[in-house]
Amino acid sequence: MTGNDTATEGAPADGVRIDTSKPHPARMYDWFLGGKDNYPVDEEMARRLLTIDARGRDMARVNRAFMHRATRWLGAAGVRQYLDIGTGIPTEPNLHQIAQQVAPESRIVYCDNDPIVLAHAAALLRSTPEGATAYIQADARDPRTILEQAGEVLDFTRPVALSMLALLHFVDDEDGAYELLARLVERLAPGSYVVLSHVTSEFDPEGAAKARAVYRERGLTLRPRSREEFGRFFDGLELVEPGVSLTAEWHPELGEPVPVAGDEPIPGYAAVARKP
Repeated sequence: MTGNDTATEGAPADGVRIDTSKPHPARMYDWFLGGKDNYPVDEEMARRLLTIDARGRDMARVNRAFMHRATRWLGAAGVRQYLDIGTGIPTEPNLHQIAQQVAPESRIVYCDNDPIVLAHAAALLRSTPEGATAYIQADARDPRTILEQAGEVLDFTRPVALSMLALLHFVDDEDGAYELLARLVERLAPGSYVVLSHVTSEFDPEGAAKARAVYRERGLTLRPRSREEFGRFFDGLELVEPGVSLTAEWHPELGEPVPVAGDEPIPGYAAVARKP
């Protein structure tokens, strides 16, 4: 299942037209993870960000590992439905593979706005026979479309785990980051969960300001948030232990540790919360 193809001019990939005139976070993330589904414009910006903080690849790996651990935790907590917004280019194992390892009947809907993810959607649709996976081509700022199409696969009268990993720092306050999440959470049934990870400027304000400038030069938004600002996303929800924590420190026992360079913490927060 896909929504309308919103691709713009650029090189074709599997019949999908990709905009290669400016970098895209999904493709930069792919480059940081060592993938091949990116373009020179993505690599150039990613390399520039590495001159600001050389641990860019570590940040991507730590965030990916958090997704693995959170999905295992949710599966053990009885979650059988997942809505993952800002999916990115598929990597192994992806969310549905982990969820369906825990419970083969799990149903997963992915959503992203980069047409290159659509070109790889087949990898996101390899479900177990008992479960289901689907892909929506839509922008995170369009929750109505996302919820409408996700409702064809997910039963919103039952709990759903909504994940937006390393996504909300690309939405500024004046663009409605908090309101966007609230609209999505409003649709979720009691007993649902919200899973977020987010970069912060608290450990290196100067470096974060430089990174924001790099994004701004390319017409993109980067909005690092403090621990307190990140915590606001969970207003009205019940944080599960350990609450808001450094991304690498959220239930490390549920996954393999990610070796990182240096002694400074990876500048990001993560949390999982339950809708009462």
